[in-house]
Amino acid sequence: MKSLKIILGVTALTLAMALPQARAAQTLSLDDLLKQVQQGRIDDRKTNKEREARFIAEKNNQKKLLKEMKARQKKLEKQSAQMEAQFDKNEAQIAKQTELLKTRLGSLKELFGVLQQASGDARGQFENSLTQLQFPERSKFLNELAEKMGTSSQLASIEDIEQLWFELQREMTESGKVVKFPLEIIKANGDKATQEVSRIGVFNLVSQGKYLDYSAETGRVLELPRQPSGRFLKAIEAFEASSPGELTPVGIDPSRGQILSLLVQSPSLRERIDQGGIVGYIIIGLGALALLIVLERLLVLSYTAIKVRLQMRHPDQPKTNNPLGRILNVYYQNPDTDVDTLELKLGEALLHETPRLQRRVMLLKIIAAVAPLMGLLGTVTGMIITFQAITLFGTGDPKLMAGGISQALVTTVLGLVVAIPTVLLHTLVASRSKAILQVLEEQASGMIAQHAEALHSGEDKTENTAEV
Repeated sequence: MKSLKIILGVTALTLAMALPQARAAQTLSLDDLLKQVQQGRIDDRKTNKEREARFIAEKNNQKKLLKEMKARQKKLEKQSAQMEAQFDKNEAQIAKQTELLKTRLGSLKELFGVLQQASGDARGQFENSLTQLQFPERSKFLNELAEKMGTSSQLASIEDIEQLWFELQREMTESGKVVKFPLEIIKANGDKATQEVSRIGVFNLVSQGKYLDYSAETGRVLELPRQPSGRFLKAIEAFEASSPGELTPVGIDPSRGQILSLLVQSPSLRERIDQGGIVGYIIIGLGALALLIVLERLLVLSYTAIKVRLQMRHPDQPKTNNPLGRILNVYYQNPDTDVDTLELKLGEALLHETPRLQRRVMLLKIIAAVAPLMGLLGTVTGMIITFQAITLFGTGDPKLMAGGISQALVTTVLGLVVAIPTVLLHTLVASRSKAILQVLEEQASGMIAQHAEALHSGEDKTENTAEV
């Protein structure tokens, strides 16, 4: 059935191909058609036999390949078993050798552990030390030693141990020396300059009368943008100008820069005054006004006291340039006046001189009373600012509240600083004026008594004359 379908298909195909030719050559005979069909069957059988032969050859080749792969698989399985056995054998050998190494190391293992820890500590200490500027090559040795004993688990040699001991000994020796050497530094304005630097042990770097800061992260030396107070800078200048071997006092930071960084952050006197705000400036203005008044009053009262003392030496020559002379002038202008009238005139002259001597003394007393109240006002204002900061930002960052607290405390201090001296100076000025007034009162009382005595003596003489 299958062959019949093939024959019919081939016949149809042949007819389709031969149709144009048949049309061209008109028609073929049946014998020719039969021959063509038969020839087609012979060609198909030949092609099928070739394909079957090729399929059989490929099948035999696949069997051969499968046999080879199975043989290779067995070989690899055998090799894998041998490698697993060798691996187990090596594991056992490693464990045995490790145990033998531990046994032979004994106390040396603890020694190398301490050595590794010491090298790590030394590396951290040296990197932050000022001596690193002079001996930067030791970092390479310490890094190699740490890598050898850490990552590669190798043992340190005798030379490595001696080198580490040498570096530790050199660091200890250098910590007690004062060394000068040229170094590139970065100025406060950002400019770079190479200049001579003095290293005071491992504590501080100074140059040209200023403190320097060493940054271990960048390896650079920077000039502090803000220096400590003047007495420390003067000590540095004297230290740099001293000759070798000469003992010179100088300020050092045993914390290797931490205390110095905090010291330069502390506000100066001007900055503390600025923290007081407007209220602080008003208090300072009141203090300046009080000081001017005191100076003016002390000068005037001292000059007046000198003139009064000079006038007391010459009471018969009254001068109008001093209070006592003006009072004496009133006395001499009324020689025939009765005692009561003279007393009233001298009292009037004394009252006229009192305001001049006590001028602006009461203002000092007012300033002494107002200054603490202004300080209290600044305190309340500062606390209001503090509570506003707490309301807005909470209490997580104390620096946000520092401004209000500083104003509160600074204004209180300023108020007391102004009030206390003003009270003392007010007492001084008031006592000076009272002393002069007391002299004037004594002299006025003496003149009244002298005038009364003179009048009484004149009356006695008149009565004696009448009796005679």
